[in-house]
Amino acid sequence: MLEDRETLLRLSVFIATLSIMSLWEFWFPRRRWHSEFRFRRLLNLALMLLNTLCVRLVLPVSAAGLALIAQQQQWGLLHYLSLSHGVAFVVSLILLDLAIYLQHVAFHRIPILWKVHRLHHADEDVDVTTGVRFHPLEILLSAIFKLGVVALIGPSVFCVIVFEILLNAMAMFNHSNVFIPLNLDRYLRHLIVTPDMHRIHHSIHTEEQNSNFGFNLSFWDHLFGSYRPLPLDGQLDMKLGISENDK
Repeated sequence: MLEDRETLLRLSVFIATLSIMSLWEFWFPRRRWHSEFRFRRLLNLALMLLNTLCVRLVLPVSAAGLALIAQQQQWGLLHYLSLSHGVAFVVSLILLDLAIYLQHVAFHRIPILWKVHRLHHADEDVDVTTGVRFHPLEILLSAIFKLGVVALIGPSVFCVIVFEILLNAMAMFNHSNVFIPLNLDRYLRHLIVTPDMHRIHHSIHTEEQNSNFGFNLSFWDHLFGSYRPLPLDGQLDMKLGISENDK
C-alpha cells in the first residue's frame, strides 16, 4: 500500500537524519547545553510518537493519499495548467513550502494558535529533537491545513512524499545545535534555512521570535521582510525559550 511504503521511507530518512545530526551535535556543538540533555531529548521524541499516533487515529487519509485521490479526480490548480512534469514538480514544492511558511506565521500572529505553538518554543535548549517537538493539536491542525493545500494545488503523489521528507529532515537540521563555518553558513542561507538562522527564531525576545519563519527555503523571509541575520545577544549568549511574561 502507498501509506505503508511512505511510512517506511519517511521512517528510514528520519532515523538517518536524527543519527547524523545527533553525532554532529555531539562532536561539533555550536552552543553549550543548559538543561538535562538525555531527559529532554527523550521527552521530545516521546511527544513526536504521540503526535504520529494522534494523526493516524484522527485523520482518515495522509497528504500523499489525498494527492493520489486528487490526481485521479483531477483536483487542484496544476491540473488546469499545461506544465511539464518537471516544472509542475518544482512549482508544487515551492507552493507547499510557501504554505508552511504562512502557516508558521499564523501560529505566531493569532493568539489562540500561539498558545498551542509556544510548546515548541518552550524548549530552552534547541537541538535536533526540538525539530519534532510540537503540541498534538498543532500537528493535527498542520496536517489538516496540508490536506487543504494539496487539494487546492493538486501536486503529484511523488512530490508530496518528497516534500514531507524534506520538511521533516530540514526541521531537524535547522534546529540542530551544530557548528557550521560562518562563511559557509552565510552562503547556505541564501537558499536554505540554516541552524544559526533559525535559532534566532527561538530567542526569548519577541521581535526575534517573529522573524526567520522559514523551515526549508530561506527566501520567504527575505521576500516578506521577516529575515533577521543576527541575534541581539549573539549566537553563543542568546537565551532560548519563551519569556517569563509568556509562561
